[in-house]
Amino acid sequence: MLRQPGGDREMVDILSLVLHHDEQAVLCAVELALEAGVPTKTHVLNLLHRLLDGKPTNQPDVNPPAALSLSKEPEANVARYDGLRTQKGTRHAS
Repeated sequence: MLRQPGGDREMVDILSLVLHHDEQAVLCAVELALEAGVPTKTHVLNLLHRLLDGKPTNQPDVNPPAALSLSKEPEANVARYDGLRTQKGTRHAS
């Protein structure tokens, strides 16, 4: 967290949560965020509010049905857009 720009400020914000919430709840939320591999202020706040609301924090993984799978994988091809711009008879805002 400290290696990212603004990470020191996020750390201070997380530490200051104990001023408004129970210290053990904040500590538990931080531990859960670290276990999940997402140690961000937003994630800690989300987990903390879930703990305080009594909602479960460990949800099962979502496995989408096969009908929702992609038939054609997306590709990063910016030349495709250049081809669309040069078509005859099309008006563009530019």
